Amino acid sequence: MKNLKIFCITLNPLHKDLINKLGYTPVGLGENSFQGEWLNDKTKKNIAEKNRYYGEYTFHYWLWKNNALDFNDWVGFCQYRKFWKKDFSTFNIENFEILNNSVLKEIPSDLNKYNSIIGENLFVNQLRFSKFVKHNLKTIIREPSLLFNKNKRTIKFHFDMMHGNGNLDKAIQILNTKDRNDFNDFVNTEVSFNPHNMFICKNKDILYSYYESLFPWLHECEKIFGFKDLKGFGLQRIYGFLAERYMSYWFKKYTRHVTLPILFKDISDFL
Repeated sequence: MKNLKIFCITLNPLHKDLINKLGYTPVGLGENSFQGEWLNDKTKKNIAEKNRYYGEYTFHYWLWKNNALDFNDWVGFCQYRKFWKKDFSTFNIENFEILNNSVLKEIPSDLNKYNSIIGENLFVNQLRFSKFVKHNLKTIIREPSLLFNKNKRTIKFHFDMMHGNGNLDKAIQILNTKDRNDFNDFVNTEVSFNPHNMFICKNKDILYSYYESLFPWLHECEKIFGFKDLKGFGLQRIYGFLAERYMSYWFKKYTRHVTLPILFKDISDFL
């Protein structure tokens, strides 16, 4: 019996057969119609209308609020162009067979001592500085030491550059008191996070504990940021980007975690 269930999220109804061949559960989000053997976020209790702002988290909300998970072993999430690699080997994905043989399908026994898996760290202080200058030259002029001291290019600095100066601070101020100070320290001192909102939990209880911490906070954040004034990808998906940073913090604080590499390949290439 498999010890891992992976939900693979896509926007394209044509991906179903390929996702099934990987042994994953297809999840269709967005405005397209997903007929037949698809899970989606549009039934029962849902926030599907917020998908353009929340991204994949509208499915997470649906899964949580409807207690729709009927599996209590390892459960994880990937996307139609981002997958979990089962090892650290390097190779080119030239065809679907190589992809199928390369992605994670079982949790190996040596990882059973952990209770969560998150993606390899993305070091924001190693990103090209021209990218930051393009998004917020005023901050660079105000604090030129950022040009030379990479340790100052923290998660907070990166978020301000890409998703609105001060927005992360505003969100943290309304976070629950249990996590507010620790999360604030995390974003102001760490220079990396675990990207793409991809994670694997050892059981349903851990997953739902994460949801119970995350979603009330995002709901409160809606009172600050709303929806109608969120222009451009960096702001339109602000709730997903807030969740991405909080995910890194939460799993590191509350679980015994390990990282695995993420493989980038769009399965549309195999249609």
